[in-house]
Amino acid sequence: MRLRIYYPVIAAALLIVVLHLALAATGKTFYMTQITMSAYYALVVIGLCLLMGYAGQISLGHAGFFAAGGYTVAVLTTCNLNGLRQTPLVEWLSRLGVLVSWRDLYGNEVLSVSPWPAFIAAILLTALIALAIGLPVIRLKGHYLAMATLGFGLIIYRLALGAKVLGQADGISGVPAFHLLGELQINGRTPFRIQNYYIAWSAVLVAMVLALNLVNSRVGRALRSIHQSEEAAHSLGIDTYRYKLATFILSAVLAAAGGAMLTHYNGSIGPSEVTVMKSVRYLAIVAVGGMANLWGAMIMGILLNFLSLRGVFGSFDDAVFGAILIGIMLFAPQGLLRVPKLQVLTSLLSRRSHG
Repeated sequence: MRLRIYYPVIAAALLIVVLHLALAATGKTFYMTQITMSAYYALVVIGLCLLMGYAGQISLGHAGFFAAGGYTVAVLTTCNLNGLRQTPLVEWLSRLGVLVSWRDLYGNEVLSVSPWPAFIAAILLTALIALAIGLPVIRLKGHYLAMATLGFGLIIYRLALGAKVLGQADGISGVPAFHLLGELQINGRTPFRIQNYYIAWSAVLVAMVLALNLVNSRVGRALRSIHQSEEAAHSLGIDTYRYKLATFILSAVLAAAGGAMLTHYNGSIGPSEVTVMKSVRYLAIVAVGGMANLWGAMIMGILLNFLSLRGVFGSFDDAVFGAILIGIMLFAPQGLLRVPKLQVLTSLLSRRSHG
């Protein structure tokens, strides 16, 4: 019975291959660029779905966690430590293999942190930030928690705009490719389009497997009980504070992972990734996909972000996501894919994933 939760993952993997073959057959492989970017944004949505749909916590600061991951890898992999080669710390890091030497667009030698240590540092830093924020604010409920996380997002946005080390309004460019294993690398150049399509989707499927295992475990049952009635769950001996804090940190880490990988894919990151509307966008996607529907949230995350990246909404992009959020809250608070007429695929996936 436990293996049944993986059936939708296998089906999704087959659909990913079919989509690639269909795009190749129709000469539309250029769509893979936006699909790949949408997959990285979907990591944020999956984490936020766990936080909102299962732990019952609202966050308006996940764009800040996304940016924390992206900016950390951008700063570490583009900083030039050549002038500090003789210092004990840089020599020690060099002996550990943490540093790598490469040449920029102008042919100048750059000594910076290797992408793998930078990625690990981004995950750890984001987890620490989430812990520092979560310890005091996770006790808040409803709109108080939303306002607290919104304040965090605004702080990160102003830091991105004002700090020279973060590139201010120009952001950080020239971020090198992320060499994963052998010839595999996260790189946005055209020759790497197909392999990056599969790398991004692999990251999404791994996140889905982790999330599905979580929600189908004892921890998942505890989170569902917290969402339904925190007081009742607490009376049954469930440490509600610890579970909510752990879920908050996990969702932040998923957002940071998406931000770090997308930064390597794009080769840059800017303040546009940290705006309040980015957080509202993630919230709207989870709402339309279904608060406790991981597959619905992932599907809508890919679809809506793809349409946005293709410019379908034009200059009304933010207005569209705001309108979607208002409409869902008014007419389908359980999510669009929870409406019976539109539930054929996602209900099947949900039944299988929940055993």
